[in-house]
Amino acid sequence: MIRAFSSGPDLSRFGPIGLVVVQSTSLCNLDCSYCYLPDRQKKRDFDLSLLPLLMQRILESPYCGPELALVWHAGEPLTLPCSWYDQATAIIQRSLLEWQAEEIEFTQHVQTNATLINDGWCECFRRNRIVVGISVDGPEDIHDANRRFRNGLGSHALAMKGIEALHRHDLPFHCISVITAAAMEQPERIYRFFRDNGISAVGFNVEEQEGIHTSSSMQGQEREEQYRHFLRTFWDLSEQDGFPVILREFDQVIGLIQDQRRMQQNELNRPFSILSVDALGNFSTFDPELLSVASDTYGSFNLGNLREMSLVESTTTDRFHRLWGDMTAGVANCHQSCETFGFCGGGNGSNKFWEHGSLRASETHACRFGTKIPVQVLLERFEAGPPLQPSPGEPSGA
Repeated sequence: MIRAFSSGPDLSRFGPIGLVVVQSTSLCNLDCSYCYLPDRQKKRDFDLSLLPLLMQRILESPYCGPELALVWHAGEPLTLPCSWYDQATAIIQRSLLEWQAEEIEFTQHVQTNATLINDGWCECFRRNRIVVGISVDGPEDIHDANRRFRNGLGSHALAMKGIEALHRHDLPFHCISVITAAAMEQPERIYRFFRDNGISAVGFNVEEQEGIHTSSSMQGQEREEQYRHFLRTFWDLSEQDGFPVILREFDQVIGLIQDQRRMQQNELNRPFSILSVDALGNFSTFDPELLSVASDTYGSFNLGNLREMSLVESTTTDRFHRLWGDMTAGVANCHQSCETFGFCGGGNGSNKFWEHGSLRASETHACRFGTKIPVQVLLERFEAGPPLQPSPGEPSGA
């Protein structure tokens, strides 16, 4: 049902779109134990004939901003051929020209498990200027405990070959690593894995209760204390080595502190800061992990299909206003109750939904691990004073 609003929605509270997450394919060659995606064994590919319409929907909307990052994600993008991304890049460039949007700072990204990366893929990344993000969890035993193929074999060896190919082609990349209870017991090994393999930009995604993954090994006060120790150790080791590994969680907090800035909301709870599109052309906003999720409480989190509805039209529906109203209420609840609100801006709707069943919720396990504990660890470190400098000739790290 579409509502009629005499004055229209307040567009100043929306956008600008800075991130577009597109499911180039639903298929993944792995079957990770903690993955939230259903039906990842099915192959549904994004129809490239729909890509011009996606670009039109973005560029015609009042939410289009000066910077736009498109990320191929939510499946294993490299199960498609290199030629698919060559065609996609050509379509995107043509669309930017047709809409006279060449001034937009556009970047194209891919998030991959790295198992399929080879010389051919590295050449594809370079010629299409694709920024690479990989997912790897650390040493072989920790990684292979969860990141396995459907035949039960671990994926670490192939992921490392992919990392070696990226280094060989001198292609920069960043890494996402899922932290489980088992990984927390070995912070030194985790740190040295990244350092020794030249992985300098890392983000920790603590194992979450979400989607079809209905439980997490990282719940409870004991786990939170372990994670504090894990992060303290990681920081200390990187500090001793001159910070060869930059951790996303620390970097974001340090940036806010240095700029004397605090958040009032974030891109995950501001409408059309993020646009997510599945392989069939269905789209949503807010947290990409809510894309194509159905629930008894909200129905589908999708707002429409690119073929049938513009982005602005989707904001006039009852469904959007139900989601937006509950999301706004949840942010307000966080603001009123959380002393670290300024460092996260109200949390992630997907975590609130998966843990509490409502976007109106406030604190989650995910926000304690993702924001509260890293902030506490950093503030403790800053209060302790400047780091001790190694003596001349003394090694700077283990």
